Amino acid sequence: MNPTTTPADPWRTRVESGDWDAITREVDQYGGALLPQLLNPDETNEIRGLYDRDELFRSTVTMGRHRFGEGEYRYFRSPYPEAVERLKQALYPRLLPIARDWWSKLGRPAPWPDTLDEWLQMCHDAGQRKSTAILLRYREKDWNALHRDLYGDLVFPLQVVVNLNEPGVDHTGGEFLLLEQRPRAQSRGTATLLPHGHGYLFTTRDRPVKSTRGWSAAPVRHGVSAIRSGERHTLALVFHDAA
Repeated sequence: MNPTTTPADPWRTRVESGDWDAITREVDQYGGALLPQLLNPDETNEIRGLYDRDELFRSTVTMGRHRFGEGEYRYFRSPYPEAVERLKQALYPRLLPIARDWWSKLGRPAPWPDTLDEWLQMCHDAGQRKSTAILLRYREKDWNALHRDLYGDLVFPLQVVVNLNEPGVDHTGGEFLLLEQRPRAQSRGTATLLPHGHGYLFTTRDRPVKSTRGWSAAPVRHGVSAIRSGERHTLALVFHDAA
């Protein structure tokens, strides 16, 4: 290889393999959309294996203790493992046009710059300096209550979760849940069983929905249904840091 040639970035290649016009239509309509396979089986196995390495994490949350559900998750320290950092960097440019379009429809100023590094620096300057990539572990009967990952005043309106296990083999149950509170209407729920290694793009806080008065903000919460058997790990990629 020519020494001046940059090695291929497999994570960016996988992100770019998605039909982003179709993904955008899906997330615009439902608040969530399935993404391509972002991690191969060896990578999912490697990331699952990091869970017990205390030095890689800044904190651990036991969900039952806080009435968040049942199960446990850990916040990675920064700098992140390579696959985590590369995926965040590859996804941000694809999510940014969706985020800006949503805020334009809602009549809000869109604060997000062209690069993730610039945006995270804005978070840090505002006092949001804690890393937010999460490794979650669910065992039989564990579940995650409906919630939103805000962490501070500066929020990116989209995030991504990746299933690190094989549904139907490593676990049953554990569907990813979205609940959208629609203006002057009944709430709408969706449930998605995430394929092994695939990402799922979804709303962090709220999103624009068409109404008789133009565009309205519909609050959205997410969670995970009960694990019926086995064990399920997921990688959560949040695109703002925490206060």
